[in-house]
Amino acid sequence: MVNNTELALVAHLLRRAGFGATRQELEEYLADGYEQTVEHLLSSKGSESINDALIHRYHPDHSSRHDHSGAGSYWLYRLVYTDAPLAEKIAFFWHNIFATGYAKVTNGKPLSDQLRMFREHGMGRLNNLLLKLSRDPAMIIWLDNIDNHNGAINENYGRELLELFSMGVGNYTEEDIKECSRAFTGWTVANADYTKQLAVRNSIWPYGKLAWRYEYIDEDHDDGEKTFLGETGNFNGEDIIDIICKHPSTARFISRHMYHFFVADEPPVPQWPYTPPRDIEAIKVLENAYFESDHNIQYMLRVLFNSDFFKSEDCRYKKVKSPTELVAGVLRLTEEFSSPHIDISARNNQIGYMGQQLLNPPSVEGWHQGIEWIETGSLTERVNFTSQQLGDIRKAGVKKILATVIQNEGDYLSAESYVDKCLDELGALEASSRIRDMLIKYANDNGLPTVNVSTDREMAEEKLSAMLGVVGSIPEFQRS
Repeated sequence: MVNNTELALVAHLLRRAGFGATRQELEEYLADGYEQTVEHLLSSKGSESINDALIHRYHPDHSSRHDHSGAGSYWLYRLVYTDAPLAEKIAFFWHNIFATGYAKVTNGKPLSDQLRMFREHGMGRLNNLLLKLSRDPAMIIWLDNIDNHNGAINENYGRELLELFSMGVGNYTEEDIKECSRAFTGWTVANADYTKQLAVRNSIWPYGKLAWRYEYIDEDHDDGEKTFLGETGNFNGEDIIDIICKHPSTARFISRHMYHFFVADEPPVPQWPYTPPRDIEAIKVLENAYFESDHNIQYMLRVLFNSDFFKSEDCRYKKVKSPTELVAGVLRLTEEFSSPHIDISARNNQIGYMGQQLLNPPSVEGWHQGIEWIETGSLTERVNFTSQQLGDIRKAGVKKILATVIQNEGDYLSAESYVDKCLDELGALEASSRIRDMLIKYANDNGLPTVNVSTDREMAEEKLSAMLGVVGSIPEFQRS
């Protein structure tokens, strides 16, 4: 006997900590229970089922990753095919905070490398993650630390490290930015010098753009005494990161980001100094978890997913899915891609039509989320995409859903039965009574209950696939 309360809770978890789940996947998770499902998600670091060798051999448009389109298509394939959804979701989480884009990096491979770093270190200590970020070639190019020299500092990375990556406005001074930037002088990229090696940096010969690597140049580092956030010493970048990570404002800033991404929408980051969190007590819980665990992100996530504020029914279906979350979730249901395929590039393009280009955020702030994903043009793209994909009877996942809905039934199904089964198969969705009544009316108007599924199965499947497309447009599907 399926516990509907537990089913709804696990489905909620999989929508927030992953990209949704099929009904079959939910059954497998339910066998372990909610808390064990949380542990399974937290312990899965990366999918071993994704065959990168196959991609490199047969899909150069994905494997070379010269531009954001190829790199984005490769990442979308990982989002769809992974058996470690939280590892990909946490990479997506950090990608929007540590926003790094092709518009300036102009090389897709370092962006893909950065994502791999997020997968590997995104649930570890924040200290280590910020250290890896500070040595990341894509970030070094993106925020100009390649131009940050002893005696001639560039403040871009130092400023954003404090403002957008760790502490937030109001918790440091302009002098702190300068001292922070001094500490990161000499942290550069070995084979990418803007002034002397521009042609080398952007070379596409003979096999493509160069893969950059981090290099520390000791003679270009300012090893003088620095005063940062009230502490004085001969600081290097590692020291700065440790000082940042033990500061209370960092715990608060990261906790609010985590709440915003996994629990409920907060206003855009620039408003945070002037707008209190929507749930101050929840933020305090996460702040405590941050310090209790010595700044460990995995521990914070465990606390979050097991908290009452996350499990609450009031939390469900409140977050508008980003275009990436929507598309990845639909493709996981339809099972259109069981292996790399050129057509996934078209699906990646559709994410762009909805307002989000993977690996090419609009600014260093990343994408503003929540209701801002919904406007006239993007809403049309979202509804059209879900309706077309879920209504395509040729797709393997859709065929499975159709077979499950009409198997072992009598000659005729009621409209209520069709609706409830469709909602269940698309991730145990809990539609409001108003939406459910509208879906029942659609089923009746479409003639579904009048079709004999035993003698005219083809007609039943055709009408039912149209029904799936309609369910894909309802608010409970478009939200998480």
